[in-house]
Amino acid sequence: MKSTVSIASAIIIALTSCNGRNKASQSTAHLVLQQEHPAEGDVSVLGTTADRSLDLTRWAMNFSTETDPDTANIIQLLPEITYQEIDGFGAAITGSTAYNLMKMKAEDRCKFLKETFSHSDGYGMNYIRVCIGCSDFSLSEYTCCDTEGIENFALTTEETDYVIPILKEILQYNPGIKIMASPWTAPRWMKVKNLGSKKPYNSWTGGHLSPDHYQEYATYFTLWIKAFNEQGIDIYAMTPQNEPLNPGNSASMVMTWEEQRDFIKSALGPKFLAEGIDTKIYVFDHNYNYDNLPDQQGYPLKIYADEEASRYIAGAAYHNYGGNLNELNAIHAANPTKELIFSESTAGDWNDGSNLSKRLVDDMEQITLGTVNRWCRGAIIWNLMLDSNRGPNRPGGCTTGFGAVDIEDDYNTIRRNSFYYIMAQMSAAVQPGAVRIATEGYQTEGLTYSAFLNPDGSRALVLSNRNNEDIYTTVSDTIHHFPVTVPANGIISLWWN
Repeated sequence: MKSTVSIASAIIIALTSCNGRNKASQSTAHLVLQQEHPAEGDVSVLGTTADRSLDLTRWAMNFSTETDPDTANIIQLLPEITYQEIDGFGAAITGSTAYNLMKMKAEDRCKFLKETFSHSDGYGMNYIRVCIGCSDFSLSEYTCCDTEGIENFALTTEETDYVIPILKEILQYNPGIKIMASPWTAPRWMKVKNLGSKKPYNSWTGGHLSPDHYQEYATYFTLWIKAFNEQGIDIYAMTPQNEPLNPGNSASMVMTWEEQRDFIKSALGPKFLAEGIDTKIYVFDHNYNYDNLPDQQGYPLKIYADEEASRYIAGAAYHNYGGNLNELNAIHAANPTKELIFSESTAGDWNDGSNLSKRLVDDMEQITLGTVNRWCRGAIIWNLMLDSNRGPNRPGGCTTGFGAVDIEDDYNTIRRNSFYYIMAQMSAAVQPGAVRIATEGYQTEGLTYSAFLNPDGSRALVLSNRNNEDIYTTVSDTIHHFPVTVPANGIISLWWN
């Protein structure tokens, strides 16, 4: 490294003697960075490390004044080679999340939402997911039409008192935010236990959508989208069923690829077209391994193969509770005209989800950088906020999960978990409408990165380092170059004009 590089020296100071650092020394590290790096400079930087010596810490640096970059470890951005457009990154506003947020003092809630969603005054998260009816993180089991007959459709207090008010507050800070919606179950009177049965299946768990109710269920989605639109909330995308191969959640419904294909082409797609609804439809919304069901492998591709159904479908959504994320590459290669989105992951006791030393870089590799580098237009994680008891949650659903943040019983003290950090690091640098661009050059074990061209012409580069030592590299965009230190067990986001 060259002695003229200010960012490297500052990070080295901040990360010296990482082992055994106490809170006082962490604060000192932050002060060093803030003193040596003013808010303004050629390159904006945001960094987080597993030991929180960098804790969404901001600073700035300048381009190198040397004529030629150090080519030994250079990462070269190639903005002329573009891949997919980026929609954004964020978290789900479940009923439980909205409830917890509404329990906060208004000024505390506004501060948190502004910090989370504002582009100018926060991290700019810009993609959220909401539930159509209940989920395992709701205040009760319900749909918006529990009384038989589609004429009985109506939003419930969970939407009107919690979810919609929170969405309206978020829209104040980020009017362009994108919203994806997913149902966990159809109204029970539309369900049958097994296809071919005519008897309603009066259970929140499992069952199938009766083909006799395809048209009414399509109307149900249309009414729900319009009801939110009347509140000033546009629904950008939706999936016909969350986890369609999982019959065991507290609220759930099985929808095989054949069922989803038939529902979309015979009811949902034509209904949206007739009503002028441009909400994108993403199929599947489940695991990379298709829950190891042989006849469900390649679920989205089988639906795409039906020309009539395919015309209504934007792409496919995936979760990571089973299988390998390389399935995204396989699906893209088989049909590159369709989009991909990563729509859900949960941290919890099973993966030590609140431990940054185990989760931070791994989550970056698996959920954000890993999915984007495999053609996803963005990533959304489950539950922006849960309380200290992992809820509110529903019996039979997930009871051992964490939110992106957890809030204590005082509804004031917030602990950021790994998911919050990885989404903030992406959103701060990568604008909605950005395109992923090619890179060439430096590769080393444990270093993962992705580059982007933002709509305003700025460049962005996000890097993660799973090694126990810093990694030194030089970044070049053919016009400017500058050395960068990627901190040990950490993430760094850079953006510049």
